[in-house]
Amino acid sequence: MYSGKDGRVVPLFKELFPFGGQLEADNRWLRIADLIPWRELELEYNTHFSHLGRPETDGRLFLGLILLKHLTGLSDRELVQSVRENVYQQAFCGFEEFVTDSALEPSTLTKLRKRLGVGFFKSMEEKTHRLLIERKIIGAKGMLADATVFPEYVKHPNDVGLLNDVRKWLVGNIKTLGGELGRTCRTSCRKAKQSFLSFSKQKRRSRQMVRRAQKEMLQFVRRNLGQLEELVGALEERGRFVEDSLRERLETGRRIFEQQMEMYRERKHRVDGRIVSFHRDYVRPIKRGKGGRKDTEFGPKGALSHVGGFLFLDKFSHDNYSEATREVVDGQLAAYQQRFGKLPPSFTADRLYGTRENHRLMKERGVRASFKPLGRPKDDGETSKRWFKKKQRERNRIEGSFGHGKNHCGLDCVRYHGVEGAEMWIRASILGMNLKTALARSLKQPHPGKQPRNGLGEDAKRDGCGET
Repeated sequence: MYSGKDGRVVPLFKELFPFGGQLEADNRWLRIADLIPWRELELEYNTHFSHLGRPETDGRLFLGLILLKHLTGLSDRELVQSVRENVYQQAFCGFEEFVTDSALEPSTLTKLRKRLGVGFFKSMEEKTHRLLIERKIIGAKGMLADATVFPEYVKHPNDVGLLNDVRKWLVGNIKTLGGELGRTCRTSCRKAKQSFLSFSKQKRRSRQMVRRAQKEMLQFVRRNLGQLEELVGALEERGRFVEDSLRERLETGRRIFEQQMEMYRERKHRVDGRIVSFHRDYVRPIKRGKGGRKDTEFGPKGALSHVGGFLFLDKFSHDNYSEATREVVDGQLAAYQQRFGKLPPSFTADRLYGTRENHRLMKERGVRASFKPLGRPKDDGETSKRWFKKKQRERNRIEGSFGHGKNHCGLDCVRYHGVEGAEMWIRASILGMNLKTALARSLKQPHPGKQPRNGLGEDAKRDGCGET
């Protein structure tokens, strides 16, 4: 038995399966579906479409596919195929009859994500968490805070390779636009390609070799930039519309060239707002401040809180920032209060957070903070010390959640493209991770669709006919 779109309890796939078409009520997909506020989400989904013209894709289907994608880790194409083969996943997406053909094209998911934007994903996250809090699956416990970097799906950058990416894009567009105008431009693309291959095949690269390759690539990019800008101007004189996307990419290539030229001339490796990927120009290098093989990561940074085994994204930015400032910590406390209706009983973080401003903030908010105390030890120092050590041991839980999310829930590689795409991927992945945790918690409770052993339902219990 399963609750349909209108709330009625109906048998699924009755004509295709024996035993009245009933599905196992304890299946994980049906249990997770019971933890999601479908009606609220569908109503908000409908606000993004007009009631005129062609009808939109079914909201329950899209929502189910998005959540399944981040619960299973499948690509869009693999996901659509998996739903065609799995009756429980079809039930999760709201189907009341078994469907054997494709429900929609995988590319439709990409178009809908762009149409809805990151605001819809935030709302989906908030509404689902609110339902879990109302059902007391998430409890208002002490708060653990920390920050981490979510790596983007980009290759490890180097200056010569970045310039070569810009050069290849410029050459391709020079040939296309030059063909429209009937012009032929000498791009030196063969010579540039051979120069880059000779450099990239070198196993040992001296500083002189790197600078020589940088100089050559800068010369090639400078020539190609001028050629493409001249072609764009000629097309505009003829009244031909030039796409904004081409202009934006051209401007990105110009900024990369200027940054690389500045670093080459001044013999430095840092510049403000440095672009490390031509195709994802919003990605910035984030220094972790930790030793090891990966001292720099490339992706957005998030300040997160951990409450009772669940993760919440409180601040998101593509630029590097200090997560221990008063502004960020105060924002995390405000986010906790908005979720649970009160401030946390305790706030635990690493020593980076133990500034005087944060000590003062916690005192003003009346929150007990697990920071290293300042000044002389108090009379109850031994008690405070034991409590401090206990909370610092608990702080390992948020580090474990980061590791679990990156190893098993897709937080190790952001695959949605675009500035908003990164935040949509991270929020949906964290929501999927929290739903798995909620499923594990709900397994300790009987499923609402499962009948008791004596065969009496909830109505019989209310009438006094059930066990007391």
